[in-house]
Amino acid sequence: MRALVQRVTRARVSVDGAVVSRIGPGLLVLLGVTHDDDEATADRLADKVRALRVFADADGRMNEPLGAREVLVVSQFTLYGDARRGNRPSYVAAAPAALAEPLYERFRTRLDAAGGVFGADMAVELVNDGPVTLLLEG
Repeated sequence: MRALVQRVTRARVSVDGAVVSRIGPGLLVLLGVTHDDDEATADRLADKVRALRVFADADGRMNEPLGAREVLVVSQFTLYGDARRGNRPSYVAAAPAALAEPLYERFRTRLDAAGGVFGADMAVELVNDGPVTLLLEG
């Protein structure tokens, strides 16, 4: 499981021009699932995201975890794209929807996060909050 985590001041996801989810300050997580991921992997990675100390403390240092801030999780199978050979990425490492969707929902639920629409063609908009973008693997 891979998660691209971005600290944002706001983010939203739309499908067919209609906003389906939006958050204020918090984290936008693009989540990819691979074949050997399971519920334990989803739980462990969600707990890691919740515990990341990437928000400013009283001294302005990145030292605070998520706390009461919001999270938006968007499924992103392309995190498992492999373009090492040629110019057209291969997505064979991405899990099929039957495996990926329940794990995406479990991850999202564990974080009490807003979400996109699994498998939909989504437009994701975000405003980064500083230079915080992390790639996590579970």
